[in-house]
Amino acid sequence: MRGSGMSFNSLRVKLTAAILVFSVLLVSLQWVLHLSAVKVVREQVAKSNQKLLSLHMRGLDADLEELDRYLYDLSVSNVDVQRLDRMRAANELEYDMARLRLFNTLKHSIENYRNTDILFVYSGQNDDVLLVGRSDFGNTYEERSQMRSEILFMLDSGLQKPIAPEWQIWRSESGKYYVYRLVKTGSTYLGAWVRADKLVQPLDLQDDGDRGFALLATLDLEPMQHADQVALDSIALNYEANTFRMSGDDSSYLVLGERSEKGAFHLVAVIPESAILQHLLYLKRLTYVVTIGACIFPLMLAWYLRKVFLLPILRIVSAMRRLSDGNWKTRLELGAVSDEFRLMNHTFNRMIEEIRHLKIDVYEEKLNHQKAELKQLQLQINPHFFLNSLNIIYNLATVRDYAIIQEMTKCLVAYFRFIFQSDAFYVLLRDELAHTRNYLRIQQLRFPQRLTFRIDVDDDALNCPIPPLVIQNVVENSIKHAFNLDDMLDIRIRVSAAGTGSERRLLVRIADNGPGFPPEVLDLLRQDRDLVQDEGGRIGIWNLRRRLRLLYPSGYRLTFENGAEGGAVVTMELAIGNEGGTKHVSHLAG
Repeated sequence: MRGSGMSFNSLRVKLTAAILVFSVLLVSLQWVLHLSAVKVVREQVAKSNQKLLSLHMRGLDADLEELDRYLYDLSVSNVDVQRLDRMRAANELEYDMARLRLFNTLKHSIENYRNTDILFVYSGQNDDVLLVGRSDFGNTYEERSQMRSEILFMLDSGLQKPIAPEWQIWRSESGKYYVYRLVKTGSTYLGAWVRADKLVQPLDLQDDGDRGFALLATLDLEPMQHADQVALDSIALNYEANTFRMSGDDSSYLVLGERSEKGAFHLVAVIPESAILQHLLYLKRLTYVVTIGACIFPLMLAWYLRKVFLLPILRIVSAMRRLSDGNWKTRLELGAVSDEFRLMNHTFNRMIEEIRHLKIDVYEEKLNHQKAELKQLQLQINPHFFLNSLNIIYNLATVRDYAIIQEMTKCLVAYFRFIFQSDAFYVLLRDELAHTRNYLRIQQLRFPQRLTFRIDVDDDALNCPIPPLVIQNVVENSIKHAFNLDDMLDIRIRVSAAGTGSERRLLVRIADNGPGFPPEVLDLLRQDRDLVQDEGGRIGIWNLRRRLRLLYPSGYRLTFENGAEGGAVVTMELAIGNEGGTKHVSHLAG
């Protein structure tokens, strides 16, 4: 690969790839170990907290079940509950005494149930409610009044529905959540009421933002506590049973939970990953150190290998590329390099010097051969044209047409002077066109009233260099293959210059009105195949191509086609830069 590209098979790429692969493997191994440790710790933390949740949930369900039995027993066996089911107006004193005894019973019993705040009895017959709270609940009158209002509102709306067989959730207008239970006997309802916050307080991770938090969630997994933090960190509470899942922004929270068997709620634990990984801080730091080291080490190793190993090789490669571009003055410095590279550089310089001398000798010999070949090509004369011209002069002398003899002789002298006197590889376009015009006049004298021609040329192109005889060769080929004594042959030559500077080009177009190229000949010409026959036919086109290849090694354009209205069309595009510039240009005068 040349230029600014880089080969994937180069030493630099292979060494860099090897270093990167080693570093990536090292970092990958370290991270695999780190992630494995993180996975193990996550599983251990999840297992430990799952046990804690299960233990707490079993205890909570046991307390709720015990409260269920108490409410059922009270509804069945307590006669005062049955008296409240009667109309108060029938025996108001008996109703009030039963209500007082029931109050004392509930007051005494509620202290035995830690997971309840209020026990209450509601008489549907008398629309009367009896509430009894724990001693540690309702420290202020406002709190007790608010709780009474919530229970009355719950009874007012909840009694319209069938009584659920499990503990239910109540959400107040202020957004607080409560857990309650109702047991019906006749038209009387017994119930227990507790704040949802109270049910999760015994957990160790409660209200510890760094270690995590526990919360109760509805059956739809709406959080009853820590709702703001759950929403802020986009934590999804849809846990998987007996396992854990990562949730939240960047999956930075471990979520696990358990469904209550006695209530319509879930107990969910949310633990930050930072709390899980705090015991892996040393391993995490070691992983970062190894990662940073794996990033720095390849750079240092690459710098060392580049200085000691790659740079000397790259200098040799660069020198070889300059040599391939033709710069044979390239040499390698014998600087501060290893002994092996010093020997290689010295041997390289000596070898290049020997090759340079050999190449110069071969090049000079090739130039001499090309010059000789060009001269030979330029001096090729069509013997039939020469003999036919002499035969015409002889016939004209027989009829004593001396004016035409003089003009024919003058044209032939100019024709052969141009051929024999030009030792240059290029002539001015004006001289080439003058020679072509002279050649066409000779043909007109040979075939009167059978040949016409026209030459159009831009003035700024007249002094442009062009190889001698290139236009005349094409014109001669047209006359040879398109001329007949029955039809008038018309030849049109158009020459112009285009472009500027090193991009300047000479455009030559030669067209006739003959039958054009036969299809098989046109195919061979377009395939750039030689048309030289055994008897020497079509030597002109071969001569033209050969000379253009020698004089324009960087390329030229020579096209053959048939015109839209018939006839053959030959187009040449030649450079007017260094290849076709004024070097070796001859101007023929007279």
